[in-house]
Amino acid sequence: MQLVDQDIENAGRESTASVEGSLPVMEHFPTVQGEGAYTGHAAYFVRLGGCDVGCVWCDVKESWDAAAHPQHSIAEIVGWVQASGLGIAVITGGEPLMHRLGPLTDALHAIGVRTHIETSGAHPLSGAWDWITFSPKKFKAPLEDFYQHANELKVVVYHKSDIAWAEGHAAKLSEDCLRYLQPEWDKRAEMSPLIFQHILAKPSWRVSLQTHKYLGIP
Repeated sequence: MQLVDQDIENAGRESTASVEGSLPVMEHFPTVQGEGAYTGHAAYFVRLGGCDVGCVWCDVKESWDAAAHPQHSIAEIVGWVQASGLGIAVITGGEPLMHRLGPLTDALHAIGVRTHIETSGAHPLSGAWDWITFSPKKFKAPLEDFYQHANELKVVVYHKSDIAWAEGHAAKLSEDCLRYLQPEWDKRAEMSPLIFQHILAKPSWRVSLQTHKYLGIP
C-alpha cells in the first residue's frame, strides 16, 4: 500500500471547490471494473468533480468544473461504499488529486475497503492507496516524482504516436509496474491493430480494453 501524507504541501494547490471534510462528487455507482489490472472485479466508483488536464477526447467533460457538482461529506461517501458491500472503492474523476484525499482513504480503510485511484499524476499524491493507476496525458505533464508510486501505467492511444510516447513513460517506472496500452474508444478500430502489433513485439506491455462499454455498464 502506498502511504502518502502531503496534506500540508497540497493545501495551497488543491481545488477551491474542496472544503474541509467534503468533496465534489459528479456520480457514484457500483459496477464491474472495466479497464486495467482489475478488469472484471466488482468495485464502487466515486467520480469527483474538477479537472485541469483537458483531454480533447475525454468522455466525461462534464466532470471538469468542480463547482458544478454537489459537495458530499466524507462520511456520506464512505456510507455509500459500505452500503454496497463491495471491497474496492475506485476514486476517479476528473482529476481526483486536485483534492485532499487523505481523510477519505483513512475512512475507507477503517471499514476494511481497498482504495484504488486513477490519476494523470499532474498533482501531488495524497492519501493511502492500495492500487494506483497512473494514466499520464499529453495535455498536462505528470510530476516527475509520480512514477515511483504507480502500480500500473495505462496509456490511452488516440494517435499512433502515443505508443512511442508511452514507451518514454514506461522507461521511468519500476520493473514491477504493470504496463497497459488502451485504444481510445472512438479510435479503437484504427488503434487496436497497432497496439496488438506493439505488444507482440514488446510483450512487457498488456492491452486494456474498455470492457464496461462493450457490456453497456457504467
